[in-house]
Amino acid sequence: MTGSQLGGRYRIIKQLGEGGFGATFLAADSHLPGNHNCLVKQLKPAATDPATLDIARRLFDTEAKVLHELGSHPQIPQLLAYFEENQQFYLVEEFIPGRELSEEMAERGQWGETEVISLVAGLLDILAFVHGKNAIHRDVNPRNIIRRHSDGKLVLIDFGAVKQITTQMVGAPGASGFTVCIGTPGYMPCEQALGKPKFSSDIYAVGMIAIEALTGVQSLQLPKDGETEEIIWRDKANVSPEFGNFLDKMVRYDFRERYAAAAEAKAALEMLQQATLATVPIMQPVINPPVKATGKKPLKLLALLLVLLGSAGGGGVYLLNAFNSASANELYDRALTLYNLNRYEEALGFYDKALSIVPEYAEVWQGKGKVLLDLQRYDEALAAYDRAIQIQPDSLDAWTGRGFALDALQRWEEALAAFDRVITANPDTAIAWEGKGNVLLHWLLYEQAISAYDQALKLQPDSATMWYNRGWALQNLQEWKQAINSYDKSLELKFDNATTWYHRGNCLMQINKNQEAVASYDKVVRFQPKHHPAWFSRGIAQMKMNRYEDAITSFQQATQLKPNHPASWYNLAWSLQQLRRYEQAIDAYNTVLELQPSQYLAWYNIGNSLYNLQRYQEAIHAYDEAVYSQQNHAESWYSRGNALFALTRYAEAISSYEKAIRYQPDYDEAKAGKKRAEKKQAEIEELLRKKQQPPQPPPKKMVNGDG
Repeated sequence: MTGSQLGGRYRIIKQLGEGGFGATFLAADSHLPGNHNCLVKQLKPAATDPATLDIARRLFDTEAKVLHELGSHPQIPQLLAYFEENQQFYLVEEFIPGRELSEEMAERGQWGETEVISLVAGLLDILAFVHGKNAIHRDVNPRNIIRRHSDGKLVLIDFGAVKQITTQMVGAPGASGFTVCIGTPGYMPCEQALGKPKFSSDIYAVGMIAIEALTGVQSLQLPKDGETEEIIWRDKANVSPEFGNFLDKMVRYDFRERYAAAAEAKAALEMLQQATLATVPIMQPVINPPVKATGKKPLKLLALLLVLLGSAGGGGVYLLNAFNSASANELYDRALTLYNLNRYEEALGFYDKALSIVPEYAEVWQGKGKVLLDLQRYDEALAAYDRAIQIQPDSLDAWTGRGFALDALQRWEEALAAFDRVITANPDTAIAWEGKGNVLLHWLLYEQAISAYDQALKLQPDSATMWYNRGWALQNLQEWKQAINSYDKSLELKFDNATTWYHRGNCLMQINKNQEAVASYDKVVRFQPKHHPAWFSRGIAQMKMNRYEDAITSFQQATQLKPNHPASWYNLAWSLQQLRRYEQAIDAYNTVLELQPSQYLAWYNIGNSLYNLQRYQEAIHAYDEAVYSQQNHAESWYSRGNALFALTRYAEAISSYEKAIRYQPDYDEAKAGKKRAEKKQAEIEELLRKKQQPPQPPPKKMVNGDG
């Protein structure tokens, strides 16, 4: 279909996917300048008789109108067109350049609570719009959520309504009212599996995504209570009781115990955030009355001083305030010294003592905010910076600190506003440019973040952190060499930063400098011997150089540090297999299957190892498991055919080779295997045919004179 044109304007570039509901293609719209890219979804009717097509046509029109209405939300792809051509139905949607959330989750492992709250809030915001249109998504899962490249926002794709069109095309006329199960196992609650989805079914899916992010455990691998069927997950995550309770309600087994729809869940989450992220509003400065004298200085000395000052009234108040200020200054200096010694709790105590003497001391509030920021008490830090700004509204240091506190609380729009205010007042404030870069980095606006870091580094080129962040932004733009240069600058300033060495190694591996990548990972494990990702990546780089013995050592370290990491076990098994240590490889693959029972590649490679051990019947069983989990895996069908051939079961072998060719039409090895098996089968059939023929009588002897 590649190269063909649909609807008179949509030229197919390539096929992106295919399933029971239809196929998806990347296409170019030839009616728009620059051949604007779009997605074309082909919906396959189960039958093409007139009655079924008439039902399909009505459903198609109804559901397309719903999708068009939903596309008015900025985080849902727009429906650009829909049409029928040659008894096939097509939807044309906006193409969203971005990255699947599933990839992001697989790379990052466990997320922090604040990140997950932000993720859930974003998804509920989209679903509140969807549910408000009386629609149910039906298939919310990490593969159907795209992190858009242009602004870093989440986009919800692949609505189940599209799939419902095809499922209701089946059967006889009048049978269009039945409901078919649509959804993805692990994110689909029981009522949806029974074909009766509700708004709360989408809530369940979002809750499962959040739990998967918090625990780092795939949704299908999470255990359930045998009595209640509730998900057991809290022991695998670091989560506050309040947010844990919120997620538990999202994923209740009984839909009646969940939030009824996204708007209700969104409101509950907002209340939870207000309870934990409350802060002090900025107010106009307040002038307190003069502080009264409470000390017990000798009266004569006081009287003498008052005379010297020339007034027994205002001068006395001035003198006492001066004494208090001197005392507060001393406490401030001591607090600052303790802060520089990283003795934060003691510094905090002296700041509080200073404020008890002079409550309107802006610099002390600012210093207190800085201590609280380093103690990760972000709400209190924000309140302290707000108090400093109330007293001294033009304090750029206080505004900068406020920006970093807001950044830590993931209130990024407010943080950016604070940093921009500082930059407007003084463009040479390096730390404000850094803060702005950090916010842009959170929003995945990498090019803009790099520009901000470049401004900061012009003013402060000796910041290891800024060079690191700049490298990370470049790495995400796949500018590998530039990223390496930034990481090198960071390491010149802070040589023992394991994280910088790790990402440097990842970039080197991307440009196939595998030996240098291994050297970088060596630095990581030198500084952090228990750094699991470094051991794992080290093994991958060594495998790419065919250094399987070294790779085995790396993966063994990785599996010891993180025994529940399937990829470490899988690559250990693969390395063992390359060295023909088949029994050990099978053991490692079996560990993969304990962690991921549906990992078809593990079954496939177990089959290959057993085949090499000439244990053909066991190999066939492994290949059967592989194709059960992934029916269209051509290599498993081909290898199954080889094992059957080795057992002289040629007819079954032919059938397996045919399956391999069906799923991969250009599979030359499978075609050759089929020919060999057909030849052997023909030879057997010929032998059987000869055996079944009755013996021919001997030729009659000729006698002279006869005939």
